[in-house]
Amino acid sequence: MMASSVAVATAQVATLGFARQASRRCQPAKHMCVRHQLHNAQHFNRSLASTARGHGVASSRRNALKVVAKNPKHKFALLFDCDGVIVDSEELHRLAYNGAFNSFELSIEGKAVVWSAEYYEVLANTVGGGKPKMKYHFNTNMNPTGIIGGVWPEYVEKGIKMPAPTDDKAKAALVDALQDQKTELYKKIVEDLAVARPGVLALMDEAIAREDIAVGICSAATLAGFEKVVNSVVGKERLAKLDIILAGDQVERKKPDPQIYNMAREKLGIPANKCVVIEDSIVGLNAAKGAGMICIITPTTSTANGDFVSRGATAVLDTLQQGGRQVIIDDIFGEDGLLEGQCNVDRNLPLCN
Repeated sequence: MMASSVAVATAQVATLGFARQASRRCQPAKHMCVRHQLHNAQHFNRSLASTARGHGVASSRRNALKVVAKNPKHKFALLFDCDGVIVDSEELHRLAYNGAFNSFELSIEGKAVVWSAEYYEVLANTVGGGKPKMKYHFNTNMNPTGIIGGVWPEYVEKGIKMPAPTDDKAKAALVDALQDQKTELYKKIVEDLAVARPGVLALMDEAIAREDIAVGICSAATLAGFEKVVNSVVGKERLAKLDIILAGDQVERKKPDPQIYNMAREKLGIPANKCVVIEDSIVGLNAAKGAGMICIITPTTSTANGDFVSRGATAVLDTLQQGGRQVIIDDIFGEDGLLEGQCNVDRNLPLCN
């Protein structure tokens, strides 16, 4: 069953091969004036890398969060979401979910459960995290998008047709099994297609090099899938230099709840008004704003229709590198940058005048 699901997902994913080629064509860009004030970093979190700025830190699959003592040199924090910000991975997630649904032969009222690209766009801008997405779908009527919702599916387990779960324990067990299958499929897809979005690693490297800026990744994704992405795209050497890394497993409440950003702020010891978050969706924006942080949005094709500025985004850019220009730290944390300026600009450069 697993092999056939991988084949289905891989066949669908083959059509996305252009993404890797397009990414490789991106050339290093000149500095671009984006404006916003951020801070530098030195402390780090480790479950994804075995060392952190010279400190040996034990890792744990159950508790991936490891943060070195607060660094008094850090005045600011730059926090990146992962899916959609570091990697344009939402379509890869959708294909992996559908592969998992196919593995279990999920059906509702005789129809196979399939999340279309249009429906997933709605879902991605409504709910954060994989298990919450599935629970939301099965518990909520989403008929405006033409997808059956509000009903739990029948499924096949070890070749036996099973009725739709009716109690909370059975529902949770099905979602757990689907998520495990989805994660395995996703890891296989990521190996072939995951590449960094333009400009994100350049900005991350510049922030890491600054003593006054703490740098981290705060993702709603489960640790298993998250590790695969960041290890292959961000790289273990760069991860070891980050000050904090948080995955969705480490918080009780997923985005749009601000818990993950509040946790990062508390661990780093940096005030919320000195933290800048880079997100890609309304869900992520709400989490950042709920934590009292400034938020820059770099939307993906699945989140591009969000009304980000009216919801509090300080700036919206298609990518962090565009038109031969690269967003730099001074654009964010420098004098007259986004952190200090009142700059609510939608997809225009410079971000502040």
